[in-house]
Amino acid sequence: MSFLPIRILVIEEHPFKRLVATRVFQDLGCSEVMAVTNSAAAMEILKRTGPVDIVVCSLKLHCLQGLTVVEELSRGGYIHSIIICSLHPTDLHTAIGRMLAMHGVDVLGYVDTPVRSSAIAPMLGRFLEKLGADKVDVSRPVSFKLSTRAELKQAFAASEFKAFFQPKFNLVSGVVDSMEVLARWEHPVHGLLNPGGFLPLLCSFKLMDELFFSQLEQGLFLLREASAQGRHLKLAFNVQAEQFGSPVLVARISELIERYQVPASRLTFEITESGLIETSPAVLESLIRLRMMGTGLSIDDFGIGFSSLERLCQLPFTEIKLDASFIRDLASSVCNRAVVSSTLALGKALNMSVVVEGVETELQRRLLIQLGCIQAQGYLCARPMNAERLLSWVAQKNAFINKI
Repeated sequence: MSFLPIRILVIEEHPFKRLVATRVFQDLGCSEVMAVTNSAAAMEILKRTGPVDIVVCSLKLHCLQGLTVVEELSRGGYIHSIIICSLHPTDLHTAIGRMLAMHGVDVLGYVDTPVRSSAIAPMLGRFLEKLGADKVDVSRPVSFKLSTRAELKQAFAASEFKAFFQPKFNLVSGVVDSMEVLARWEHPVHGLLNPGGFLPLLCSFKLMDELFFSQLEQGLFLLREASAQGRHLKLAFNVQAEQFGSPVLVARISELIERYQVPASRLTFEITESGLIETSPAVLESLIRLRMMGTGLSIDDFGIGFSSLERLCQLPFTEIKLDASFIRDLASSVCNRAVVSSTLALGKALNMSVVVEGVETELQRRLLIQLGCIQAQGYLCARPMNAERLLSWVAQKNAFINKI
């Protein structure tokens, strides 16, 4: 049996149900499965051993204790994803999912007890797909410690931080002409690492600008290579809102665009909605200057942050990216379909394009088309890939690429 390099914690007071859940994950190949009876024991073991990848926890009817456990663990940063044993109605599950998302925790799904392998396996599969485990050797979030800024600076000097690219696509035609740039760390010891493992380190040492400009240069180089092959692609880069407060950011972007001879119109900068709670004059000025240069501005993770409508009116955005959390239960959730429809109408009224994130299935594609959605991003089209593989992939999809 091949063991999956992820850690599981089962919280269940009933001995038989606890044993069943533990065995299910072990039989599915999870390398480390722990089980405790209550929240106090869970907190104790997590403080001692560190965060886990997935927690399995019960929310009993007419009992708030389980919800308290989940909130405490998520607020403490001890969990990354959760599977909830619950018979509560769908609307309550949706609200719980929103609450946990605010703490950075992803709800993989809801199951009955005792848990069954047939219910857990698809959720575990979705977790692994998000890591890209079936395509690249991605470790779980970093458990090792890099205590110095110098070590991270050395990683930049050695070009270990790589740009990966995930296509955006037309749901109807399949046309692909735009990609989102995502960061990966090719660590010499720990292999290819996802952002969750290193972004907190970079933030704490104030190295996010170094990451951004490294990604930007790699992206501009790719655009130049693609243009030489007759393929005029577009790229979107993630930028934290506070980075736009830098007085030199826009000037450096402009200098790189000029150096690589790439039209500014092929670049979009994505800003997470929750980072825009407070917008300083310096941030607003940078956004205005970028728009005047011809770049696009996208409000990312739309719908799960704060003051969404106010920010859309105040800031010069050209695109809305609807968060993937509204897409997962699209077939069963009237609320999620209403959110998609309303966002599409809002985008049309404000003359902004709308991109839906997290499209993974053919059913989701069909439902989104019925709702009037055109642009999307997700595994249904392609997983993130490095520059070399992307150019090969683009060549294979030659008939779908916009060459105008």
